[in-house]
Amino acid sequence: MSTDPSDLHADVLVIGFGKGGKAVAAKMGQLGKTVVLVEQSDRMYGGTCPNVGCVPTKALVHHANQRRPEDSPQDWYERSVGEVQALTALFRAGNFEGLNGMETVQVLTGRAVFRDSHTVSVGDGAGRLTVRGDIVLLNTGSAPIVPDIPGLKDSKYVLTSTELIETSVLPPRLAIIGGGYLGLEFASIYRRFGSEVTVLETAEDILRREDEDVAAAVKTILLDEGITIATAARVLEVTDGPAGANVVYERDGSKHVIEVDGVLVGAGRRPATSGLNLEAAGVAVTDRGAVQVDKYLRSSQPHILALGDVNGGPQFTYISLDDSRIVLDQLIGEGLRSTEDRVAVPHTLFITPPLATVGLTEREARAAGYRVKITSQPVAEIIAMPRAYVVEETRGMMKFVVDLETDKILGAALLSTDGQEIINTVALAMRHGITASELRNSIYTHPSSTEAFNDVLGVVVRSDT
Repeated sequence: MSTDPSDLHADVLVIGFGKGGKAVAAKMGQLGKTVVLVEQSDRMYGGTCPNVGCVPTKALVHHANQRRPEDSPQDWYERSVGEVQALTALFRAGNFEGLNGMETVQVLTGRAVFRDSHTVSVGDGAGRLTVRGDIVLLNTGSAPIVPDIPGLKDSKYVLTSTELIETSVLPPRLAIIGGGYLGLEFASIYRRFGSEVTVLETAEDILRREDEDVAAAVKTILLDEGITIATAARVLEVTDGPAGANVVYERDGSKHVIEVDGVLVGAGRRPATSGLNLEAAGVAVTDRGAVQVDKYLRSSQPHILALGDVNGGPQFTYISLDDSRIVLDQLIGEGLRSTEDRVAVPHTLFITPPLATVGLTEREARAAGYRVKITSQPVAEIIAMPRAYVVEETRGMMKFVVDLETDKILGAALLSTDGQEIINTVALAMRHGITASELRNSIYTHPSSTEAFNDVLGVVVRSDT
Protein backbone atom coordinates (compact mmCIF):
# COMPACT_ATOMS: atom_id res chain seq x y z
CA MET A 1 0.00 0.00 0.00
CA SER A 2 1.65 3.23 -1.13
CA THR A 3 1.36 5.96 1.51
CA ASP A 4 2.80 9.25 2.63
CA PRO A 5 4.77 8.39 5.78
CA SER A 6 3.18 11.11 7.92
CA ASP A 7 -0.28 11.70 6.46
CA LEU A 8 -2.45 8.80 5.36
CA HIS A 9 -5.88 8.61 3.81
CA ALA A 10 -8.03 5.48 3.76
CA ASP A 11 -11.39 4.54 2.40
CA VAL A 12 -11.82 2.58 5.62
CA LEU A 13 -10.01 3.27 8.89
CA VAL A 14 -10.27 0.45 11.44
CA ILE A 15 -9.26 1.11 15.04
CA GLY A 16 -8.57 -2.17 16.82
CA PHE A 17 -7.55 -5.56 15.41
CA GLY A 18 -10.51 -7.59 16.66
CA LYS A 19 -12.50 -10.28 14.90
CA GLY A 20 -15.12 -8.00 13.38
CA GLY A 21 -12.76 -5.26 12.31
CA LYS A 22 -10.25 -7.56 10.66
CA ALA A 23 -13.04 -9.35 8.76
CA VAL A 24 -14.28 -6.05 7.31
CA ALA A 25 -10.73 -4.88 6.61
CA ALA A 26 -9.93 -8.07 4.71
CA LYS A 27 -13.09 -7.92 2.60
CA MET A 28 -12.68 -4.26 1.74
CA GLY A 29 -9.03 -4.87 0.90
CA GLN A 30 -10.05 -7.68 -1.46
CA LEU A 31 -12.34 -5.21 -3.19
CA GLY A 32 -9.43 -2.86 -3.75
CA LYS A 33 -10.37 -0.29 -1.10
CA THR A 34 -7.57 1.38 0.83
CA VAL A 35 -7.68 0.27 4.44
CA VAL A 36 -5.64 1.35 7.45
CA LEU A 37 -5.97 -0.77 10.58
CA VAL A 38 -4.54 0.66 13.79
CA GLU A 39 -3.71 -1.64 16.72
CA GLN A 40 -2.14 -0.21 19.86
CA SER A 41 -0.18 -3.38 20.77
CA ASP A 42 1.89 -5.75 18.68
CA ARG A 43 0.77 -8.44 21.13
CA MET A 44 -2.86 -8.08 20.02
CA TYR A 45 -2.80 -8.63 16.27
CA GLY A 46 -5.97 -10.61 15.66
CA GLY A 47 -7.75 -9.29 18.75
CA THR A 48 -8.67 -10.77 22.10
CA CYS A 49 -9.67 -14.26 20.95
CA PRO A 50 -6.38 -15.61 19.53
CA ASN A 51 -4.16 -13.75 21.98
CA VAL A 52 -5.67 -13.57 25.45
CA GLY A 53 -9.18 -15.01 25.12
CA CYS A 54 -10.73 -18.02 23.42
CA VAL A 55 -7.65 -19.69 21.95
CA PRO A 56 -5.24 -19.62 24.92
CA THR A 57 -7.88 -20.31 27.57
CA LYS A 58 -9.44 -23.22 25.69
CA ALA A 59 -5.98 -24.54 24.91
CA LEU A 60 -5.28 -24.46 28.64
CA VAL A 61 -8.53 -26.38 29.22
CA HIS A 62 -7.16 -29.07 26.89
CA HIS A 63 -3.73 -29.18 28.53
CA ALA A 64 -5.18 -29.21 32.05
CA ASN A 65 -7.40 -32.16 31.17
CA GLN A 66 -4.40 -34.09 29.86
CA ARG A 67 -2.44 -33.93 33.13
CA ARG A 68 -2.10 -37.28 34.86
CA PRO A 69 -1.94 -37.64 38.66
CA GLU A 70 1.74 -38.56 38.50
CA ASP A 71 2.65 -35.42 36.49
CA SER A 72 4.23 -32.57 38.42
CA PRO A 73 1.67 -29.72 38.50
CA GLN A 74 4.30 -27.00 38.09
CA ASP A 75 6.24 -28.75 35.33
CA TRP A 76 3.07 -29.65 33.42
CA TYR A 77 1.70 -26.14 33.78
CA GLU A 78 4.94 -24.45 32.70
CA ARG A 79 5.17 -26.64 29.62
CA SER A 80 1.50 -26.05 28.81
CA VAL A 81 1.84 -22.27 29.05
CA GLY A 82 4.89 -22.41 26.77
CA GLU A 83 3.03 -24.43 24.15
CA VAL A 84 -0.02 -22.17 24.35
CA GLN A 85 2.09 -19.04 23.98
CA ALA A 86 3.79 -20.53 20.93
CA LEU A 87 0.35 -21.18 19.46
CA THR A 88 -0.86 -17.62 20.08
CA ALA A 89 2.35 -16.23 18.58
CA LEU A 90 1.71 -18.28 15.45
CA PHE A 91 -1.84 -16.98 15.17
CA ARG A 92 -0.71 -13.42 15.87
CA ALA A 93 1.85 -13.48 13.08
CA GLY A 94 -0.65 -15.03 10.72
CA ASN A 95 -3.21 -12.35 11.44
CA PHE A 96 -0.70 -9.58 10.86
CA GLU A 97 0.65 -10.99 7.60
CA GLY A 98 -2.82 -11.89 6.39
CA LEU A 99 -3.86 -8.23 6.43
CA ASN A 100 -0.66 -6.24 6.11
CA GLY A 101 0.36 -8.44 3.18
CA MET A 102 -2.62 -7.30 1.15
CA GLU A 103 -1.85 -4.70 -1.51
CA THR A 104 -4.24 -2.01 -0.29
CA VAL A 105 -4.18 -2.72 3.46
CA GLN A 106 -1.72 -1.33 6.00
CA VAL A 107 -1.47 -2.22 9.69
CA LEU A 108 -0.13 0.49 12.02
CA THR A 109 0.97 -0.21 15.57
CA GLY A 110 0.23 2.57 18.04
CA ARG A 111 -2.55 4.23 20.01
CA ALA A 112 -5.16 6.03 17.91
CA VAL A 113 -6.57 9.30 19.27
CA PHE A 114 -9.38 11.16 17.51
CA ARG A 115 -8.74 14.72 16.33
CA ASP A 116 -12.08 15.06 14.58
CA SER A 117 -14.77 12.67 13.36
CA HIS A 118 -12.68 11.49 10.40
CA THR A 119 -9.12 11.89 11.68
CA VAL A 120 -6.91 10.19 14.25
CA SER A 121 -3.31 10.62 15.26
CA VAL A 122 -1.28 7.47 15.83
CA GLY A 123 1.79 7.38 18.04
CA ASP A 124 3.82 10.21 19.54
CA GLY A 125 6.78 12.40 18.73
CA ALA A 126 8.65 12.13 15.46
CA GLY A 127 6.90 8.89 14.58
CA ARG A 128 3.42 10.34 14.91
CA LEU A 129 1.08 9.75 11.97
CA THR A 130 -2.19 11.33 10.98
CA VAL A 131 -4.81 9.06 9.38
CA ARG A 132 -8.04 10.23 7.80
CA GLY A 133 -10.77 7.74 7.03
CA ASP A 134 -13.92 8.18 4.99
CA ILE A 135 -15.46 5.34 6.99
CA VAL A 136 -14.26 4.65 10.53
CA LEU A 137 -14.75 1.36 12.38
CA LEU A 138 -14.26 1.11 16.13
CA ASN A 139 -13.19 -2.38 17.18
CA THR A 140 -11.16 -1.82 20.34
CA GLY A 141 -12.76 -4.57 22.38
CA SER A 142 -12.98 -4.56 26.17
CA ALA A 143 -10.73 -4.45 29.22
CA PRO A 144 -10.89 -6.28 32.59
CA ILE A 145 -12.78 -4.58 35.40
CA VAL A 146 -10.83 -4.30 38.65
CA PRO A 147 -13.30 -3.62 41.50
CA ASP A 148 -12.64 -0.82 43.94
CA ILE A 149 -11.70 -3.12 46.82
CA PRO A 150 -9.13 -1.79 49.33
CA GLY A 151 -5.69 -3.16 48.57
CA LEU A 152 -6.74 -5.02 45.42
CA LYS A 153 -5.07 -2.81 42.83
CA ASP A 154 -1.87 -2.51 44.86
CA SER A 155 -1.35 -6.18 45.65
CA LYS A 156 1.53 -7.84 43.84
CA TYR A 157 -0.42 -11.10 43.89
CA VAL A 158 -3.40 -9.77 41.93
CA LEU A 159 -3.72 -10.83 38.28
CA THR A 160 -6.12 -10.26 35.43
CA SER A 161 -6.99 -13.24 33.23
CA THR A 162 -4.54 -11.93 30.62
CA GLU A 163 -1.69 -11.84 33.12
CA LEU A 164 -2.51 -15.19 34.66
CA ILE A 165 -2.39 -17.19 31.43
CA GLU A 166 1.00 -15.68 30.61
CA THR A 167 2.71 -16.53 33.89
CA SER A 168 4.68 -19.76 33.94
CA VAL A 169 4.39 -20.26 37.70
CA LEU A 170 1.35 -22.21 38.81
CA PRO A 171 -0.19 -20.57 41.90
CA PRO A 172 -0.54 -23.35 44.51
CA ARG A 173 -3.45 -21.43 46.04
CA LEU A 174 -5.69 -19.28 43.86
CA ALA A 175 -8.59 -17.05 44.85
CA ILE A 176 -10.98 -15.95 42.13
CA ILE A 177 -13.14 -12.88 42.71
CA GLY A 178 -16.28 -13.45 40.66
CA GLY A 179 -18.24 -16.59 39.87
CA GLY A 180 -19.35 -15.72 36.35
CA TYR A 181 -18.31 -17.44 33.14
CA LEU A 182 -14.70 -16.23 33.34
CA GLY A 183 -14.30 -17.06 37.00
CA LEU A 184 -15.75 -20.56 36.73
CA GLU A 185 -13.76 -21.41 33.59
CA PHE A 186 -10.51 -20.43 35.28
CA ALA A 187 -11.51 -22.24 38.45
CA SER A 188 -11.97 -25.44 36.45
CA ILE A 189 -8.72 -24.95 34.51
CA TYR A 190 -6.47 -24.20 37.46
CA ARG A 191 -7.97 -26.84 39.72
CA ARG A 192 -7.19 -29.43 37.04
CA PHE A 193 -3.64 -28.11 36.81
CA GLY A 194 -3.34 -28.73 40.56
CA SER A 195 -4.09 -25.41 42.25
CA GLU A 196 -6.27 -25.12 45.34
CA VAL A 197 -9.04 -22.84 44.07
CA THR A 198 -11.52 -20.71 45.99
CA VAL A 199 -14.26 -18.81 44.13
CA LEU A 200 -15.74 -15.78 45.89
CA GLU A 201 -19.11 -14.75 44.44
CA THR A 202 -21.26 -11.89 45.76
CA ALA A 203 -24.57 -13.36 44.52
CA GLU A 204 -26.55 -15.91 46.49
CA ASP A 205 -25.48 -18.62 44.05
CA ILE A 206 -23.57 -19.14 40.82
CA LEU A 207 -25.19 -19.12 37.38
CA ARG A 208 -28.37 -17.45 38.58
CA ARG A 209 -29.60 -16.91 35.03
CA GLU A 210 -29.82 -20.67 34.56
CA ASP A 211 -32.57 -22.87 35.95
CA GLU A 212 -31.90 -24.19 39.44
CA ASP A 213 -31.48 -27.80 38.33
CA VAL A 214 -28.87 -26.85 35.72
CA ALA A 215 -26.96 -24.53 38.06
CA ALA A 216 -27.02 -27.21 40.78
CA ALA A 217 -25.59 -29.81 38.39
CA VAL A 218 -22.75 -27.45 37.46
CA LYS A 219 -22.05 -26.64 41.09
CA THR A 220 -21.93 -30.33 42.01
CA ILE A 221 -19.34 -30.98 39.31
CA LEU A 222 -17.17 -28.07 40.44
CA LEU A 223 -17.39 -29.05 44.11
CA ASP A 224 -16.55 -32.66 43.25
CA GLU A 225 -13.46 -31.37 41.44
CA GLY A 226 -12.33 -29.91 44.77
CA ILE A 227 -13.14 -26.27 44.05
CA THR A 228 -14.30 -24.22 47.04
CA ILE A 229 -17.23 -21.94 46.17
CA ALA A 230 -18.22 -19.23 48.64
CA THR A 231 -21.44 -17.53 47.52
CA ALA A 232 -22.99 -14.44 49.12
CA ALA A 233 -19.37 -13.49 49.84
CA ARG A 234 -18.34 -9.83 49.79
CA VAL A 235 -14.59 -9.22 49.52
CA LEU A 236 -13.61 -6.49 51.97
CA GLU A 237 -9.89 -6.09 51.36
CA VAL A 238 -6.71 -7.68 50.07
CA THR A 239 -3.43 -7.30 51.92
CA ASP A 240 -0.01 -8.66 51.08
CA GLY A 241 1.75 -10.79 53.65
CA PRO A 242 5.19 -12.43 53.73
CA ALA A 243 3.96 -15.62 52.03
CA GLY A 244 1.06 -14.46 49.89
CA ALA A 245 -2.04 -12.32 49.79
CA ASN A 246 -4.65 -12.31 52.53
CA VAL A 247 -8.15 -12.02 51.09
CA VAL A 248 -10.69 -10.84 53.64
CA TYR A 249 -14.35 -11.43 52.87
CA GLU A 250 -17.66 -11.29 54.68
CA ARG A 251 -20.19 -14.11 54.56
CA ASP A 252 -23.20 -14.86 56.75
CA GLY A 253 -22.34 -11.89 58.92
CA SER A 254 -18.85 -13.18 59.72
CA LYS A 255 -15.41 -12.22 58.41
CA HIS A 256 -13.19 -14.86 56.84
CA VAL A 257 -9.56 -14.71 55.72
CA ILE A 258 -7.81 -16.94 53.19
CA GLU A 259 -4.13 -16.80 52.30
CA VAL A 260 -3.39 -17.38 48.61
CA ASP A 261 -0.54 -17.16 46.13
CA GLY A 262 -2.61 -15.47 43.45
CA VAL A 263 -5.82 -13.47 43.18
CA LEU A 264 -7.62 -13.55 39.84
CA VAL A 265 -10.03 -10.71 39.21
CA GLY A 266 -12.95 -12.21 37.32
CA ALA A 267 -15.42 -9.38 37.74
CA GLY A 268 -16.17 -8.91 34.05
CA ARG A 269 -14.96 -6.57 31.32
CA ARG A 270 -15.91 -3.08 30.18
CA PRO A 271 -15.79 -1.56 26.67
CA ALA A 272 -12.31 -0.19 25.89
CA THR A 273 -13.03 3.42 24.91
CA SER A 274 -10.79 5.25 27.36
CA GLY A 275 -8.11 7.34 25.66
CA LEU A 276 -9.74 7.38 22.22
CA ASN A 277 -10.93 10.99 22.71
CA LEU A 278 -14.35 10.12 21.33
CA GLU A 279 -15.58 13.56 22.36
CA ALA A 280 -13.52 15.10 19.56
CA ALA A 281 -15.22 12.74 17.12
CA GLY A 282 -18.70 13.53 18.42
CA VAL A 283 -19.32 9.89 19.30
CA ALA A 284 -21.77 9.31 22.13
CA VAL A 285 -21.14 6.62 24.76
CA THR A 286 -23.29 4.92 27.38
CA ASP A 287 -22.84 5.15 31.14
CA ARG A 288 -20.66 2.03 30.92
CA GLY A 289 -18.43 3.65 28.31
CA ALA A 290 -19.75 1.63 25.37
CA VAL A 291 -20.19 3.31 22.01
CA GLN A 292 -23.89 3.98 21.49
CA VAL A 293 -25.04 2.29 18.29
CA ASP A 294 -28.30 1.62 16.49
CA LYS A 295 -29.35 -1.80 15.22
CA TYR A 296 -27.09 -1.31 12.20
CA LEU A 297 -24.10 -0.61 14.49
CA ARG A 298 -23.91 3.05 13.45
CA SER A 299 -22.78 5.46 16.14
CA SER A 300 -24.03 9.01 16.63
CA GLN A 301 -21.76 9.80 13.66
CA PRO A 302 -23.25 7.75 10.77
CA HIS A 303 -19.86 7.14 9.14
CA ILE A 304 -18.44 5.72 12.40
CA LEU A 305 -19.56 2.18 13.23
CA ALA A 306 -18.67 0.05 16.24
CA LEU A 307 -18.12 -3.71 16.24
CA GLY A 308 -17.56 -6.23 19.03
CA ASP A 309 -17.31 -5.62 22.76
CA VAL A 310 -16.82 -1.87 22.37
CA ASN A 311 -20.46 -1.40 21.34
CA GLY A 312 -21.76 -2.88 24.58
CA GLY A 313 -23.31 -6.00 23.03
CA PRO A 314 -22.70 -9.63 24.05
CA GLN A 315 -18.99 -10.19 24.61
CA PHE A 316 -18.40 -13.13 22.31
CA THR A 317 -16.07 -13.47 19.33
CA TYR A 318 -18.83 -14.92 17.17
CA ILE A 319 -20.99 -11.85 17.87
CA SER A 320 -18.13 -9.64 16.70
CA LEU A 321 -17.96 -11.73 13.52
CA ASP A 322 -21.69 -11.28 13.01
CA ASP A 323 -21.19 -7.55 13.59
CA SER A 324 -18.84 -7.60 10.60
CA ARG A 325 -21.62 -9.01 8.42
CA ILE A 326 -23.93 -6.18 9.48
CA VAL A 327 -21.26 -3.57 8.77
CA LEU A 328 -20.35 -5.08 5.40
CA ASP A 329 -24.03 -5.04 4.48
CA GLN A 330 -23.99 -1.32 5.28
CA LEU A 331 -20.85 -0.70 3.23
CA ILE A 332 -21.34 -2.91 0.17
CA GLY A 333 -24.74 -4.57 0.54
CA GLU A 334 -28.38 -3.59 0.83
CA GLY A 335 -28.03 -2.14 4.33
CA LEU A 336 -30.85 -4.27 5.73
CA ARG A 337 -29.07 -6.71 8.04
CA SER A 338 -29.22 -5.73 11.71
CA THR A 339 -28.75 -7.00 15.25
CA GLU A 340 -32.49 -7.73 15.33
CA ASP A 341 -31.89 -10.61 12.91
CA ARG A 342 -30.08 -12.63 15.57
CA VAL A 343 -32.08 -15.60 16.79
CA ALA A 344 -31.09 -18.46 19.08
CA VAL A 345 -27.53 -17.36 19.82
CA PRO A 346 -25.76 -20.11 21.82
CA HIS A 347 -23.26 -19.67 24.66
CA THR A 348 -20.77 -22.05 26.25
CA LEU A 349 -19.18 -22.12 29.68
CA PHE A 350 -15.95 -24.06 29.14
CA ILE A 351 -15.72 -25.99 32.36
CA THR A 352 -15.26 -29.77 32.17
CA PRO A 353 -17.67 -30.96 30.87
CA PRO A 354 -18.84 -27.75 29.19
CA LEU A 355 -22.22 -26.14 29.75
CA ALA A 356 -23.75 -24.96 26.47
CA THR A 357 -27.04 -23.08 26.43
CA VAL A 358 -29.35 -21.46 23.91
CA GLY A 359 -32.72 -19.73 24.03
CA LEU A 360 -35.02 -19.54 27.03
CA THR A 361 -34.66 -21.26 30.36
CA GLU A 362 -37.68 -23.03 31.83
CA ARG A 363 -38.19 -20.10 34.18
CA GLU A 364 -37.98 -17.54 31.38
CA ALA A 365 -40.34 -19.50 29.13
CA ARG A 366 -43.01 -19.69 31.79
CA ALA A 367 -42.58 -16.00 32.61
CA ALA A 368 -43.10 -15.23 28.92
CA GLY A 369 -46.44 -17.05 29.00
CA TYR A 370 -45.53 -20.28 27.22
CA ARG A 371 -47.09 -23.60 28.14
CA VAL A 372 -44.14 -25.96 28.10
CA LYS A 373 -42.98 -29.51 28.45
CA ILE A 374 -39.55 -30.18 29.90
CA THR A 375 -37.39 -33.05 28.74
CA SER A 376 -34.34 -33.80 30.81
CA GLN A 377 -31.94 -36.63 31.55
CA PRO A 378 -28.57 -37.15 33.26
CA VAL A 379 -25.87 -37.91 30.69
CA ALA A 380 -25.03 -41.16 32.48
CA GLU A 381 -28.58 -42.39 31.79
CA ILE A 382 -28.79 -41.49 28.10
CA ILE A 383 -28.66 -44.92 26.47
CA ALA A 384 -28.22 -43.50 22.97
CA MET A 385 -25.05 -41.64 23.97
CA PRO A 386 -22.30 -44.24 24.41
CA ARG A 387 -19.74 -41.63 23.36
CA ALA A 388 -19.89 -40.24 26.91
CA TYR A 389 -18.63 -43.60 28.17
CA VAL A 390 -16.10 -43.92 25.37
CA VAL A 391 -14.41 -40.64 26.36
CA GLU A 392 -14.92 -41.40 30.07
CA GLU A 393 -17.01 -38.31 30.80
CA THR A 394 -20.52 -39.23 31.91
CA ARG A 395 -21.15 -36.30 34.23
CA GLY A 396 -23.76 -33.68 33.48
CA MET A 397 -27.27 -33.47 32.09
CA MET A 398 -29.27 -32.39 29.05
CA LYS A 399 -32.43 -30.32 29.30
CA PHE A 400 -34.84 -28.98 26.67
CA VAL A 401 -37.66 -26.49 27.02
CA VAL A 402 -40.31 -27.24 24.40
CA ASP A 403 -43.42 -25.27 23.45
CA LEU A 404 -46.33 -27.55 24.32
CA GLU A 405 -48.54 -26.26 21.50
CA THR A 406 -46.09 -26.14 18.59
CA ASP A 407 -43.45 -28.70 19.68
CA LYS A 408 -40.79 -26.13 18.83
CA ILE A 409 -37.69 -25.88 20.98
CA LEU A 410 -37.64 -22.75 23.12
CA GLY A 411 -34.33 -23.40 24.80
CA ALA A 412 -31.77 -25.98 25.85
CA ALA A 413 -29.01 -26.53 28.38
CA LEU A 414 -26.43 -29.18 27.54
CA LEU A 415 -24.00 -29.91 30.36
CA SER A 416 -22.10 -32.68 28.64
CA THR A 417 -19.07 -33.74 26.70
CA ASP A 418 -19.13 -32.09 23.25
CA GLY A 419 -21.81 -29.69 24.50
CA GLN A 420 -20.06 -26.76 22.82
CA GLU A 421 -20.52 -28.49 19.46
CA ILE A 422 -23.96 -30.06 19.64
CA ILE A 423 -25.57 -26.86 20.93
CA ASN A 424 -25.03 -25.45 17.44
CA THR A 425 -27.30 -28.15 16.00
CA VAL A 426 -30.00 -27.17 18.50
CA ALA A 427 -29.59 -23.48 17.70
CA LEU A 428 -29.87 -24.16 13.97
CA ALA A 429 -33.01 -26.20 14.55
CA MET A 430 -34.52 -23.35 16.57
CA ARG A 431 -33.73 -20.78 13.87
CA HIS A 432 -35.45 -22.85 11.22
CA GLY A 433 -38.47 -23.98 13.23
CA ILE A 434 -37.51 -27.66 13.38
CA THR A 435 -39.61 -29.34 16.04
CA ALA A 436 -38.38 -31.32 19.00
CA SER A 437 -39.92 -34.47 17.48
CA GLU A 438 -38.06 -33.94 14.20
CA LEU A 439 -34.79 -33.41 16.07
CA ARG A 440 -35.45 -36.52 18.15
CA ASN A 441 -36.25 -38.74 15.17
CA SER A 442 -33.37 -37.64 12.93
CA ILE A 443 -30.50 -39.92 11.97
CA TYR A 444 -27.13 -39.19 13.60
CA THR A 445 -23.73 -40.84 13.32
CA HIS A 446 -22.80 -43.40 15.95
CA PRO A 447 -21.25 -43.20 18.43
CA SER A 448 -21.74 -39.45 18.73
CA SER A 449 -23.01 -36.98 21.28
CA THR A 450 -25.67 -35.62 18.93
CA GLU A 451 -27.56 -38.92 18.95
CA ALA A 452 -28.38 -38.23 22.59
CA PHE A 453 -31.31 -36.24 21.16
CA ASN A 454 -32.90 -39.60 20.21
CA ASP A 455 -33.34 -40.31 23.93
CA VAL A 456 -33.45 -37.13 25.94
CA LEU A 457 -36.11 -35.42 23.83
CA GLY A 458 -38.46 -38.27 24.68
CA VAL A 459 -37.98 -38.13 28.45
CA VAL A 460 -40.64 -35.67 29.62
CA VAL A 461 -40.13 -34.79 33.28
CA ARG A 462 -42.67 -31.95 33.51
CA SER A 463 -45.54 -30.77 31.34
CA ASP A 464 -48.20 -28.09 31.58
CA THR A 465 -50.92 -30.45 30.35
